[in-house]
Amino acid sequence: MSAERYTLLDGTVHVYRRGNSRFWQCAIYLSGRNHRSSTHQDRLDAALTVAREWALDRIAEDRLGTRSLKLNQSVAAELTVTGLAPNRSRNAKTFREAAEAFVAEYEVLTRGERNPEYVSQKGALLRLRLIPFFGDTPVCDVSAGMIQDYRLHRLDPTKPQQLTSSGRRRRIEKPPSRSTLHKEIVTLRQVLKTANRKGWIFALPDMSAPYKSSGKVAHRAWFSPEEYKRLHDATLERARRPLKERWRAECEQFHDYVVFMANTGLRPDEASRLQYRDVSIINDEATGQRILEIKVRGKRGTGYCKSMPEAVSAFERLSERNAREPTNLIFGKVQRQLLNRVLDELGLKRDREGNLRTAYSLRHTYICLRLMEGADIYQVAKNCRTSVDMIEKFYASHIKTRLDTAAINVTKAASRKGPSGAHVAGEGPSDDLANASLEDR
Repeated sequence: MSAERYTLLDGTVHVYRRGNSRFWQCAIYLSGRNHRSSTHQDRLDAALTVAREWALDRIAEDRLGTRSLKLNQSVAAELTVTGLAPNRSRNAKTFREAAEAFVAEYEVLTRGERNPEYVSQKGALLRLRLIPFFGDTPVCDVSAGMIQDYRLHRLDPTKPQQLTSSGRRRRIEKPPSRSTLHKEIVTLRQVLKTANRKGWIFALPDMSAPYKSSGKVAHRAWFSPEEYKRLHDATLERARRPLKERWRAECEQFHDYVVFMANTGLRPDEASRLQYRDVSIINDEATGQRILEIKVRGKRGTGYCKSMPEAVSAFERLSERNAREPTNLIFGKVQRQLLNRVLDELGLKRDREGNLRTAYSLRHTYICLRLMEGADIYQVAKNCRTSVDMIEKFYASHIKTRLDTAAINVTKAASRKGPSGAHVAGEGPSDDLANASLEDR
């Protein structure tokens, strides 16, 4: 049914009445959300007055909820002045107390749900980074400006050096990576949310990073087919002829590790936890090949992985060389020093963009090679226990075989034009030099 409509506040507020209702409604669009309410008035003049007051309340709530206006400080100060709260300086909770409360409840509530190492990292970040900066600052005084000062403190390599307890200057630390700083800000947000739940603050400050709406999406470091062949041949040569005979077992183990990782796509931490009882050799019915079926335990819980056939020989060599007890670890800790030594010798420690290659790069290599061979991206994501969105963002964007030339170089069929010399639709842009006769050139 048609509706009667009016507007207020320069057209931002809409007042309307549907044909099947006697009451007027009002609506306003704020921060990506449409707010609606009934005025409970059947007279237009009364409805307009109610709608105006309602809209001003919604605008005020939106500003306080989406911007840091030092609400915590103003409300606390007002309560102190009016006598509704005790002395703020003496009773306000500090950031240190809020951090301790967060760690205490986080360890209990995530027990059995998150990796214990990940949980312990939260306490380490607070102890080493956040508490030394925010320290005994009242948690209600942690503002958007103070959070920005923390970012500058972490990213500025020219900040003054601090003295240790013995009077020595600390060494200058290199600025943290984007992901490291992001983890610290996430932990800071979790502490402030804990304080908010306990009533120590009234709102969270704006924690968004200014001047940077979105970060640059860079692909993960991996080995191209040619680079992986060089790495494979180098580790195989070391396994056959190690620099010292007493290093033979380590070199053979390392070569099998490289082959195993590049043909399964496991994360390094998943491979470090892998036991012999988690791996079995099966004959795959779909392909008729011998592959490994792996029960993976990692940061995403328990999942399954089916390997490439090349991983079977590496696993068989590992089983023959080591004591194959069901609960024995297959690899244990990653041989980082040997990996870095081989990569340095081959000049493969960094890729074309300067990204460091690590053991994780073997997982990235597996994903990229599968996509280059035309594997289904959804199945690759399931096999690697990740999401299609992550693969599309960090892997598929730089794989040239993901571009379908037949779908890109599409042209419309059209009839040729007369002898006017105009370009004929359905062909590429004309190359006058190539089409000219030798005399014309």
